[in-house]
Amino acid sequence: MGGHVNVMDDVLISNLPPAYLRSALRTLLSQGPINQRPFVEHIRARLEETPPPLTEPSKLFPSPGTSSPECVDFLALTRCVFSSKLAGESLAYLSHFVNSIIQAHASWTPKSPLSQNLDKFAGDAVQAMQALKESAPEKSPKLREDLQALLASFSSCQTYCTNSKLQYPFSRADRQVRDTLQLFFPDTAIQSLPSNADRITVTLPPDSAIETFTLGNRQLPRLFNGLWQLSSPAFGVGNSDQQQQKLIKLVEAGLVAADMADHYGDAELVYGEFRNSLPPDIQPEIYAATKWCVFKPINTRVTTEYVLAAVKERCRRLGGRVDLLQFHWYDYEAKEYLEILHELIGITKSHPELLSAVGLCNFDAEHTEEICKYLIDRTGEVGIVSNQVQFSPIDTRPLMGMTQVCERYNLKLLTYGSLCGGLLTEKWLNQPPPDIYSPSNPLNPSQRKYLDMISHWGTWQEFQSLLSTLSLLATKYSVSIADVASRWVLQQPSVGAILVGTRLGISDRCADALKVFGWNLSNVDIMAIDAFAHGKGGEKLGAVYQKIGDCGQEYRGMRA
Repeated sequence: MGGHVNVMDDVLISNLPPAYLRSALRTLLSQGPINQRPFVEHIRARLEETPPPLTEPSKLFPSPGTSSPECVDFLALTRCVFSSKLAGESLAYLSHFVNSIIQAHASWTPKSPLSQNLDKFAGDAVQAMQALKESAPEKSPKLREDLQALLASFSSCQTYCTNSKLQYPFSRADRQVRDTLQLFFPDTAIQSLPSNADRITVTLPPDSAIETFTLGNRQLPRLFNGLWQLSSPAFGVGNSDQQQQKLIKLVEAGLVAADMADHYGDAELVYGEFRNSLPPDIQPEIYAATKWCVFKPINTRVTTEYVLAAVKERCRRLGGRVDLLQFHWYDYEAKEYLEILHELIGITKSHPELLSAVGLCNFDAEHTEEICKYLIDRTGEVGIVSNQVQFSPIDTRPLMGMTQVCERYNLKLLTYGSLCGGLLTEKWLNQPPPDIYSPSNPLNPSQRKYLDMISHWGTWQEFQSLLSTLSLLATKYSVSIADVASRWVLQQPSVGAILVGTRLGISDRCADALKVFGWNLSNVDIMAIDAFAHGKGGEKLGAVYQKIGDCGQEYRGMRA
């Protein structure tokens, strides 16, 4: 029945500008699997019925440094292939693109249009490998051959770049494909990439002004480098060298902790390689917080071996220990999460070289308390140390119960979204709402997400009033709006640190981020922010809570 729609709806579909259609699709898909599943299945069926052709190398790369329309179209269709759960089928397209560089004798200079598209392709390949891992395909000989063929194309391209005196653009992608092949076929002999060991020299600040807090047995900065933005090229793409230089700068500023996840593209590989390339005396200072996110039934019995294997997989990608493993669970009705957390706490004691501490991710107050009581009953101690939740002046749900639970059981909150994807900045003060249909200045996934949060909280005009108040306080303390918003979160009960999104190799806000330290908002200042954050009579305090539910509820039931 895919072709049968209301006549007037058909008029809309036939005449709406592409940007409007994209916005409408995002709205429909945000409603959950009931819409997401048929959408993806339809696209997948069309692509299987009529697979995109393998464009000739001469059309992909017709002249030095240029990015042809055929090249742009080929990359776009390749993204559609792996994003529609045809990740295995996308391997042939990825290999073809890399091999075509050699066959067409392509060349480029740094920052040329073609160089930028090659960087995007590297990000696409990273995302394709993540899609392949999530699809859990049959470990067939063909899959092994296709992954090996892609690796071979990278190797040939690297030789071509060396001989042609071109910068090799696919180090990130190469590393991610190797990791995927090792995951699916651990018996496969894979030649290691050249190590960066002995290349990186960093100097930690002797007397850092960075504020710290205690988490488990570690003293950590109250700003974590958030690596979510490595999960999608939509945030921009930096190459390996650019990412490494940014990490060096962050660590030398004292920002030695990073937050990542098993599904944030190659974040664990990027951070693990960086950590292992540092001098041995510096490596223990670098803090790696990652996640184990379960989005669907596990269909297996919870055993020590099962949980230990999950820990070891994250250690493999990090090339060493997990300092903090934050656990997310898809459905509170399925109680295996209690057993898994009990096993994880046991592993911190039996295998401290693999796992140092355990936390939660996007658990609500009720179930966080349930977990604490369960662990105390089983082990005599709470065991977990943290919960990662969204917390900002427009999302105060943690104040509805979470902070009280954390104080009761001595847990720390690690908060994200505290700057609303950059919307809580001077850029948006006295500005109209962003044009979600703009093709020239599109919002990235983070901005779209937090613009939606603002709509749950209140109107754009009310958001402007909040920004104005933050701006006045920014002037008072000679800082930025972002610093004031961050400071407000840091001064809330049980908050240990905020996660600041780090676009490695794309932007550099390290110096600005450090201005959040060394001062405090007064009680009067906090009350001024609260007046807008909570609303008159406190009606906004529970607005997002009432519309979405408690902390993390928006992430339950999302995956098809």
